[in-house]
Amino acid sequence: GDRWCIYPMYDWAHGQSDSIERITHSICTLEFENHRPLYDWFCDALGIYHPQQIEFARLNLSYTVMSKRKLLQLVKEGHVNGWDDPRMPTISGIRRRGYTPASIREFCARIGVSKTDSVIDIAVLENCIREELNRTAPRVMAVLRPLKVVIDNYPEGQTEELEAVNNPEDAAAGTRKVPFGRVLYIEQDDFREAPPKGYYRLAPGKEVRLRYAYFVKCVDVVKDAAGQVVEVHCTYDPATRGGNAPDGRKVQGTIHWVAAEHAARVEVRLYDHLFNKPDPEEAPEGKTFLDNLNPNSLEVLTCPVEPGLAQAAPGSRFQFERLGYFFVDPVDSQPGKPVFNRTVTLRDSWAKIEKKK
Repeated sequence: GDRWCIYPMYDWAHGQSDSIERITHSICTLEFENHRPLYDWFCDALGIYHPQQIEFARLNLSYTVMSKRKLLQLVKEGHVNGWDDPRMPTISGIRRRGYTPASIREFCARIGVSKTDSVIDIAVLENCIREELNRTAPRVMAVLRPLKVVIDNYPEGQTEELEAVNNPEDAAAGTRKVPFGRVLYIEQDDFREAPPKGYYRLAPGKEVRLRYAYFVKCVDVVKDAAGQVVEVHCTYDPATRGGNAPDGRKVQGTIHWVAAEHAARVEVRLYDHLFNKPDPEEAPEGKTFLDNLNPNSLEVLTCPVEPGLAQAAPGSRFQFERLGYFFVDPVDSQPGKPVFNRTVTLRDSWAKIEKKK
């Protein structure tokens, strides 16, 4: 009723609700440590079943926020696409990003439980899913930013099927057939007209191995009006089918590809850190954590992929060779039109070198 204008304080209600629900251990974050004497006193004074309150440090991850209030603000103000946005550190968000229960359990086992406030590098979480998917995810070929390659001495109109390994970490995963033809797509980053020292991918006069296919050598390029390379012309060595040369010659670079004529086109969402600072709260006077939002945390591309991926089932996980691990979005994918969410990247040694420069 309204006879008494009162409301039970937290310390009074906390212990009693735990007691009524027969909680054995009430796990709280460190800010409740000073409340434990009151928790204990009320339980003892009332003579009720007495759970044990235990405090631990809150989990903080770099490049994101864990505060429910701030997460709610991100959702309400439209900075993310709901609570299950793959950039969000929510269960529904990381599930949609492609993280598995096993990877989360492994992450928890690695970081343990602490009594000291700290920030866990998100790389620890990323390594957990990367290691699991390296063992379990089938390999496929996809090109995110395509550059056209024409093999001048390959017969026009000819198509052949090449055998590709599904997972080198799991022999039981077997092999698959991928189509190969005269016109291919490769990654733009896999070609340099003026290659720097230590660059072993495709360049004028250089020979590389096409994954599962042949050795090819760049003999010419086509540029647009702005001087950008839009097409690379190569020759191939038919004797190197499968990726090895009978004469024993070696190439240092191996790149992936997709046959242009047979490629499926799919939507690929490249997710990155939600914030561009490890500590989003680190903002100058007059600014807030929102000013540290990463404007490039999501990039949406339409990409050529090997044809089998057009029928990928929602919830499936793949390694796009040399690019990263991807998850078929269970929300936005449609039959014959899968949407691929990037879970985590692969380590790219050359990208790191160029970033340092």
